[in-house]
Amino acid sequence: MTVRSDFALELQLGSARDEAADPQVKNAVTAAIDHMLSGNSRSRRGGRALTDLLAAARATAADKEEWHVVRLLQDSLDYAEGRILKPEFEERYRLFQDGARDENSRQFLSRTVWAASDFVIRAGAEFLAEHPEAGPAELLRHVEALGRDAKFLEAPEDRPGRYRIPRGRAEIAVWAERVLRNRIDVEDPEEAAQRIASSPKALSVLASDPEGEVLLQALRLQRRSAGLAALRRLAEDPAASEGDLHKALRGQHWIFGGQFVSEATHRRLVPGDELDIPLIRGDGALHVVELKRAAGLRGPLVKQHRNAWVPTAEVHDAVAQAVNYLVGLDEHRERIRRDLGIETRRASALVLIGHPAAQPDVPEEEINEALRTLNTHLNRVEVLTYKDLLDNADRLLTTTTTEAT
Repeated sequence: MTVRSDFALELQLGSARDEAADPQVKNAVTAAIDHMLSGNSRSRRGGRALTDLLAAARATAADKEEWHVVRLLQDSLDYAEGRILKPEFEERYRLFQDGARDENSRQFLSRTVWAASDFVIRAGAEFLAEHPEAGPAELLRHVEALGRDAKFLEAPEDRPGRYRIPRGRAEIAVWAERVLRNRIDVEDPEEAAQRIASSPKALSVLASDPEGEVLLQALRLQRRSAGLAALRRLAEDPAASEGDLHKALRGQHWIFGGQFVSEATHRRLVPGDELDIPLIRGDGALHVVELKRAAGLRGPLVKQHRNAWVPTAEVHDAVAQAVNYLVGLDEHRERIRRDLGIETRRASALVLIGHPAAQPDVPEEEINEALRTLNTHLNRVEVLTYKDLLDNADRLLTTTTTEAT
């Protein structure tokens, strides 16, 4: 622990000595001041010796029942050990203003409070614009998460004078601390977790260490589990739009299976068409994911026809849209491969549509069977409900977690 020893502490101890009535108390405070001044001309001495002298002076003042001096010395000790901040210490004892309050400190605090309030208002307004159905509890949780992430504020080198708050860093730090505390012996798990969450270099070092690999794997699985849970809540929410579902799926290509290695940067590969989620398979070929609403689908997924359940026109329209995308990709495959390095000749598509919960009068098995029957007659397009996709991803995550442990 670093012990603070500066001019402010010297002035405050001088005041404490002046307040002391008993000679023994004065001598004890003087001993602490003399220790501070025994350093070289550029700095005052601190260290454990200073805190011991302050504690001894406080005990002497208590023995002599000089309680006002005891309080002053307790504040001195708290300041030296960092439990009282410098501006508060200087304001409390008016050490440099001859009794007048520091106007600069007041203005600084005022601007800080205003800036924090303005930030919360703007962040809250942005959140409500994106989630108009959110209530007070959701808004407060969002603001609370922003506050936790603000501890990891970054200053990008490519944007001088600008700062950014990386979302999710606080969650990573908390998880890392728990893993470190339970699995790896480190002196200060909380401090180590903060460094890990803030430093790509620290993550790189961990990746090359056997124990670190366990930690990184745990972090990755935890984030995937949280993302999967958030997507499942949206899929079961009748008010969730295609945009909400797209946002929850962004950057989570693992959900679609291990054969996909990344998500393509470009979504406009063909003039007039914008793909929802363009995935890249391990062989370099494109896989198009077309998103429709989940539990909020306007109509039913299946209908009864001649004593059997068959997909409705809404499903067939979505399949036709995906087929049109594939036709356009085929027609422009040479340009796309030349300009973007993406192979579209073997491109395939997935239509994500509906949720069994939106059609409770039909057994889930009947819905799945109707879609499976449709898929057997399709060539490059597959149709899945969101629940089917999420259940598959959940099984994949469970298998990965079991292998990791």
